[in-house]
Amino acid sequence: MKELFKNFSRTGVLVVGDLMVDRYIYGKVKRISPEAPVPVVEVNDETLLLGGAANVAHNVQSLGGKVFIAGTIGRDNVGKILTNRFTELGFDTDGIIVDRKRPTTVKTRVIAHSQQVVRFDREVKSDISRATISLLLDYVKSCLPHIKGIIISDYCKGLITRGLIKKILELAGPKKIVTVDPKIGHFSYYSGVSLITPNINEASFGTGIDITDEKSLLAAGKLLLKKLKCNAVMITRGEDGMSLFEHNGRVTHIPTCAQEVYDVSGAGDTVIAALTLSYASGASLKEAAIIANHAAGVVVTRVGTAVVSQRDIIKSAKSCKPQVTTFKNR
Repeated sequence: MKELFKNFSRTGVLVVGDLMVDRYIYGKVKRISPEAPVPVVEVNDETLLLGGAANVAHNVQSLGGKVFIAGTIGRDNVGKILTNRFTELGFDTDGIIVDRKRPTTVKTRVIAHSQQVVRFDREVKSDISRATISLLLDYVKSCLPHIKGIIISDYCKGLITRGLIKKILELAGPKKIVTVDPKIGHFSYYSGVSLITPNINEASFGTGIDITDEKSLLAAGKLLLKKLKCNAVMITRGEDGMSLFEHNGRVTHIPTCAQEVYDVSGAGDTVIAALTLSYASGASLKEAAIIANHAAGVVVTRVGTAVVSQRDIIKSAKSCKPQVTTFKNR
């Protein structure tokens, strides 16, 4: 693992997707409002974190990879905050397009006594314009000499369209890895990508198979490979770990390494970042999946969207040695 990590700094990854800010408001509840049967939260802290595709890019960087990012923000204060944060982290912001017709996406979570009270979203989910797609594709072209992989981070906020993915796949060709963190409703967009990482619910929706046991899980993984014509599908299964399905029929079950789960927000971002960076750096699919599993086990122990480092993964690998099983899916 340490030898593989040495390649991370030489591996460029482009993240294309829905940029957003995760806003957390923390407080305490001591009474119920006299105006309605709702708790009154006395706010004592607030924080803004990178969310969506921005969190994916942050995870690639925190793991030591060379990251490029493409997406849209609004002409608003939150957009400025996001851009400033990218600059502080040393990101190239040339691929971030300011769209005057839509706001920067913000997910606001109100947390009281370590529990989420409510979440409200500020967003526009209509498809981006052709002009914006053209600008994004120009940036993708400029990145191609410097990258080995492309992550499509789809949160159904309007940036990921069927046409955009088709053009990205044409530009990437067979030599670039293209991975997708998918969302329900867009599965038909992803045909031809290298790898996709749905969770149980997304995989169930994408196949029409209600995944309730190993038999239905194996059927869903096999069907997704066939429908999407991809090299691999990795279904994340929460407390049951992950299952990797490869085009050669090999299936690998990887139990979770999470000891305690405090917050699953952004765990999928960490998984797709670690998996893609590892695979693009020379790891086998199985090795990349194991690394991603360790990364997920670390990030869910932290409150809010978070990032992991190489040191975090090595520490997890030393303390957790899950019983990985591999077999052929007949």
